[in-house]
Order: sequence, then C-alpha cells, then structure tokens
Amino acid sequence: MSKKSGRIAALIQDLCGQDLAPHYLAYFECFNRHLFYEAHDVLEELWLAERHGPEGLFYKGLIQLAGAFVHLQKNRPSPAAALFRLARTSLSTYPTIHQGLDLAMVRTLIEQWLARLESKAALFNGLVLEPRLELRRKTS
Repeated sequence: MSKKSGRIAALIQDLCGQDLAPHYLAYFECFNRHLFYEAHDVLEELWLAERHGPEGLFYKGLIQLAGAFVHLQKNRPSPAAALFRLARTSLSTYPTIHQGLDLAMVRTLIEQWLARLESKAALFNGLVLEPRLELRRKTS
C-alpha cells in the first residue's frame, strides 16, 4: 500500500456503507475543509475507474475544480482560472442535479471565481469566499 493509498483509506473509512460511493463523499468532506489537494486525490481513484464511462467527465470536472482551489491557495491565479474553465467545460453536459450535487450552484461558484480572477479582486491566501459544496441527500 502506498502512502497515498493509506491516506485515502483513512479519508473514506467512516463513509462506507452510505448511499453514495465513499470516495465521492470524501471529496466533499475534504473540499469543505479546504483540503483541496486531498479532495483531488480521493476522487482521482474513483475517476480512474470511471474515466471512460458516463461519469468520467463529471469526476474530472470536480477534480479540476479542487485543483483550481489548490492553485489559489498557492497564489497562482492563471493556472487556477484555466482549471476553473476546464471544470466548467467538463461539467457542462450534466443535468442541474447530478449524483446529489446541485451543478447550477457549482457553475455559479466557478463563474464567481473566474470573475474575481479577471477583476484581480481575488484574495488568494485565506480564500475570502470560503467555497462549500453541499450534496442533496435522500430523505426517508
């Protein structure tokens, strides 16, 4: 087991047995704690298995979104903007709600960050707008 596999196993261990894949759920846990690199890593495993399937671009878009925030954390606005644009394209073919995620909200988040980057208004260290992604969970 590689170091990466061990970290991913630790991130998903409490998320098994739920209605969605543990790697997918761990992505949101990490993302909302601003652990964007870890969010990228944990979802990459799911994407690798599905990259040529119907969910491939969806997972890729979420990975690109997390990657954009990694670049913002490192004060690299140009690569961040490029990844926001790639994420927007990757997610564009999916319906408004997909796998419990409100993609309209994600698209708005992307556009807000692109506008901030284009206006040079972004504060990179500290991420003034604290991005969050929320899943719509099924209720019994």
